[in-house]
Amino acid sequence: MRQYARVRGVKGNTFTYRDIKKVYVIVIFEQSMKIFYETGGHYIHHGKTVFDTGLKLELLQECFLVALDVFRKTSYPKDRSEQTAWLSLLATENLEEAEVLVREYPWLEEIYKEIAMLRQQPEEVLGMFSEALRILDENTAKFMIEELQKKVEEKDTELSKKDVELNKKNAEINKRDAVIEEKNLMLDKKEALLNEQNSTIDKINAENEALKRQLKEISEHR
Repeated sequence: MRQYARVRGVKGNTFTYRDIKKVYVIVIFEQSMKIFYETGGHYIHHGKTVFDTGLKLELLQECFLVALDVFRKTSYPKDRSEQTAWLSLLATENLEEAEVLVREYPWLEEIYKEIAMLRQQPEEVLGMFSEALRILDENTAKFMIEELQKKVEEKDTELSKKDVELNKKNAEINKRDAVIEEKNLMLDKKEALLNEQNSTIDKINAENEALKRQLKEISEHR
């Protein structure tokens, strides 16, 4: 998570998971299980994910299992190497072994001195763990905030798209309403014209009736 937060902070929008380097999980056993003794004396076991379908996909995580008890009992750890020195450091059980190891690898002396100091001042160890946990907590919080921000941005984008669609539909509705309103105005005009025509016809009919009455009166006087 620390690597993720750092790399993503640098890469920004161009970040992909390919920018993250592999993460190695190292598990060290002081007393390993019986099955570790059935591997021909091998004390370091490297593993990674393999898919049963034959899918060729490299995942970011690989694992190393280290059996210190098998290391102590095997013969070839005596080969001089930095790896042998570190494993011997972890497997050392008494002062005599430590002295032999320091003679073989003099650079380990400073490490033994620091271990001795930490045994006398254990609060220093707690301080280191506390600092590591603080960094981890900060990066975890940052990671969660970034993920939450990403979800919020996705929601905002989705809402913006819906707003655009809604505005488009509202525009179509408004256009239809305008057409309907125009048709209603035309109907009102036609109705007004029809009423005017009916009023004119009624007026003409009334004049005709009046004329008929006058003609009738004239005929009767004759």
